[in-house]
Amino acid sequence: MDQPEIHLSRLNYHHLQYFRAVAHEGNLTRAAQHLRVAQSALSTQIRQLEAQLGQALFERQGRRLVLTEAGRIALAYADTIAAAGRELVATLQEGRRHHRQVLRIGAVATLSRNFQRRFVAPLLGNADVELVLHSGSLGELLSRLGAHNLDIVLSNRRVQEDAGTAFRCRRIARQQVSLIGPPRGGRAFRFPDDLLDTPLVLPSRDSDMRSGFDVLCEQFGIIPSIAAEVDDMAMLRLLARDSNYVSLVPAVVVLDELRSGLLEEYVAVPNLFEEFYAITVRRQYQHPLLRSLLERAEALVPDAISLADAEVAEHHVQQVVGVDDADQLGESLPRSQQVRRRDRRR
Repeated sequence: MDQPEIHLSRLNYHHLQYFRAVAHEGNLTRAAQHLRVAQSALSTQIRQLEAQLGQALFERQGRRLVLTEAGRIALAYADTIAAAGRELVATLQEGRRHHRQVLRIGAVATLSRNFQRRFVAPLLGNADVELVLHSGSLGELLSRLGAHNLDIVLSNRRVQEDAGTAFRCRRIARQQVSLIGPPRGGRAFRFPDDLLDTPLVLPSRDSDMRSGFDVLCEQFGIIPSIAAEVDDMAMLRLLARDSNYVSLVPAVVVLDELRSGLLEEYVAVPNLFEEFYAITVRRQYQHPLLRSLLERAEALVPDAISLADAEVAEHHVQQVVGVDDADQLGESLPRSQQVRRRDRRR
């Protein structure tokens, strides 16, 4: 039996929008309520789409509408078209609203501010760029990224890539992790022997940094004495600074305290790094600013961020922005170079 000729000019965005709603709800009534249209009107739209495609898209199983094979194929295309539409709106709205390039960056709350500062440093001082910085949980930020409300998410945890997700995850930097504590008056810290009777402040168990440290301890046959576990890098810095415990932390996080002599780096833990990842979505249009930032970051992947690197980045920020503390970044830039920070916590 010959299939009817499909006229592309008769397909419209509303048909696909209505079809997607029914497909994802699996129920005509709920889909109509969600779309705020009459159920009869929605049913008519679906029949028109099926007639245009020459294929049944649903079959009824009890009270549910289940996709046919043709329906599953149509839904894959409809979802792609919807994502492209959201991307188009987000791209054009941001660009036209501000008459300059806007880059929206999400960073997990546990991420080192030092690394964030280093990542955006090449854009600071550019009057044609507005940075919008968001802080939150990884799940929250990935949701916003998938809805095209963010251009990139920076994380210290890897996100798996598979056929069921549009996310792309790449490692862009790493920094050495050390054991740091109050000055020892010239006494050497014997690693790993001194771990046996040293109270430690450690990252939480769901961090890759902590997992690597636990593996090392197991290899050495050591059960560490844990004074505190922290899932926030800023809090880890505060405890390292204000307690007498030894903390497992990248040295660049407590750079000021090391330079002032308040803290001392006992030992760089062998083969232990905090890894940094850039998570993006596969897009037809790649943000030009993002492309240049990632190319620059990826060129440095084999090298760990050192204390010297951090000092150079900090000096650059202070010259451009005129602040001594990176946490003041969002409030201290001139109007010509706005950085808006939207933290989930204070």
